[in-house]
Amino acid sequence: MRTILRATAAGAVLAFAAFGANAQTVKLAFIDPLSGLMAPVGQNQLNSWRYIADLANQKNWAGGPKFEIVPFDNKLSPQESLNALKQVIDQGIRYVLQGNGSSVALALADAIAKHNERNPGKEILYLNYAAVDPDLTNSKCDYWHFRLDANSDMKMEALTTFLAKDKNVKNVYLFNQNYSFGQAVAKAAKEYLARKRPDIKIVGEDLHPLAQVKDFAPYVSKIKAAGTDTVITGNWGSDLALLIKAAKDAGLTANFYTYYGATTGVPTAMGAAGEERVKYVGYWNVNNEKFVGADVAMGFNKKYKDDYYTMATYTGIAMLAKAFKETKSTDPVKVAAALEGMKVQSLNGEVEMRKSDHQAQQPLYIAKWVKLNGKDVKYDQENTGYGWKTEVVLDTYVAAQPTSCQMKRPK
Repeated sequence: MRTILRATAAGAVLAFAAFGANAQTVKLAFIDPLSGLMAPVGQNQLNSWRYIADLANQKNWAGGPKFEIVPFDNKLSPQESLNALKQVIDQGIRYVLQGNGSSVALALADAIAKHNERNPGKEILYLNYAAVDPDLTNSKCDYWHFRLDANSDMKMEALTTFLAKDKNVKNVYLFNQNYSFGQAVAKAAKEYLARKRPDIKIVGEDLHPLAQVKDFAPYVSKIKAAGTDTVITGNWGSDLALLIKAAKDAGLTANFYTYYGATTGVPTAMGAAGEERVKYVGYWNVNNEKFVGADVAMGFNKKYKDDYYTMATYTGIAMLAKAFKETKSTDPVKVAAALEGMKVQSLNGEVEMRKSDHQAQQPLYIAKWVKLNGKDVKYDQENTGYGWKTEVVLDTYVAAQPTSCQMKRPK
């Protein structure tokens, strides 16, 4: 018996040693906009993945395997994304990273599911780090899709829980991009406000073309004329930066509750005009209670002269590294199974990849745009002298949502 045990232990050690010794470079295909109006956001997020991948490689998070990020410009187009996916498949890359645009995410998730069904042994695993249409982890959930961000309903649950306590909010205007995500934000805002603050009036609602509007002044005039005291918007990228700029130019004094106020270009557009008036709901703020992740943000800033805000990149690499280590494999089939129900310690606390729908469960933050004060706001954005003050950290259960996902797992 002792001989058998020794042999088994020796075999396990040799297997793990071989896993490390034969450590390959695992390529992760980044499919997101690197040209056009949304390119600044895409480039920032590409660099974010690269920075965390380099950090994981230096510290050997995966126990041998190394990460390499391979970029593909999808021009924010579902069709261009599918063309990029063909290149990914041809190059033998078996991991996809994507986040900008739920319309893109829905197309990729469907195409990857079909590819995997038709090509056993060549499966691709899809990490969605920012596309937050709730359908992706509900009616259109898929085994090979894992969402690292909180979905838009989760964020709206957190946002309205906070907003409902402010009795000064009386007249709300909903302003969003006209595609699945923007429509989901507007729908949830109406439902959740009616439940939590039925006295609040929705005084206006607009849906505008995604990444096409260059002058938001006409929209801002409508918002102002409606007697708006609060704008709720899921806009991101240039669509939020230009909206905020137009509001500033028009002297609109309404408060803005955003999903993406901390993303590229928006801080500069706000400047002093956004002080105390612009908030965002998200899964992390560098100005948190203990400044967890500040070292990552400062390292990123030093290397890229840019701000680190897509913390899902840290969670994603941490989860993949843990799965590689646990399974002693980089095979997406084994890794997908390991990711189900996985818990990791990320920069915002514990993040769990819920098994039932592959939706990450995590704490959420509400933060407000204020001047640096060297105390609870030490770090600014885009060298503006302003940064985000954490208003509240909501425990994971507060924003958790039920799921209608009927997950079909491979045999």
